[in-house]
Amino acid sequence: MSEFFDHITDEHRAFIARQPVFFVATAAADARINLSPKGMDSFRVLGPNRVAYLDFGGSGNETNAHLMADGRITIMFCAFDQPALIYRLYGRGVPVLPQDAGWAGLATHFAIETGVRQIFDTTVTSAQTSCGWAVPKMTLEAERQTLRKYYAPRTPEALLDVFQSRVRSIDGLPTRPAVVVPAMPGPAMPGPAMPFPATGDPTA
Repeated sequence: MSEFFDHITDEHRAFIARQPVFFVATAAADARINLSPKGMDSFRVLGPNRVAYLDFGGSGNETNAHLMADGRITIMFCAFDQPALIYRLYGRGVPVLPQDAGWAGLATHFAIETGVRQIFDTTVTSAQTSCGWAVPKMTLEAERQTLRKYYAPRTPEALLDVFQSRVRSIDGLPTRPAVVVPAMPGPAMPGPAMPFPATGDPTA
């Protein structure tokens, strides 16, 4: 039913590439466990034991805080079509920010968009497959564009205002925020920082 591997196989790399969504879990001592869904073609397999994903600014910065404090990370993919499969990657991750020496090399693996604040670089120590027989079959309608629309008109100054406002996790752990923004894909239009849409916003 389940099997462990010490690296990402070619078969599993192909499985990852087909998935439109993945889930990231992190934790730190005496802190709540954080679990987040991700999409937007933001995940890359960089080697048999190395993966990375783009992180856009959001309503918090829990993963950054947890990796700074603890380092452990679990990433999960699951098939919503046939054949059923759940695939987990276990490892240790670090946030790489635009001001870091490692940013330029990592960023070449991605299409950097307005709103990207960091890349999470993970060393994979083990991988696990499991059946996924209880996961429902679903089809993808479309990628949600709300976050791209939110960030598109922001100036670099407005982006930094958003990024640097997330300096603590919900449990008070410090984050390491960006102090510069990545090179923009084109000129940004003026626009003030805005609050994120309320939960349940029908336009999101």
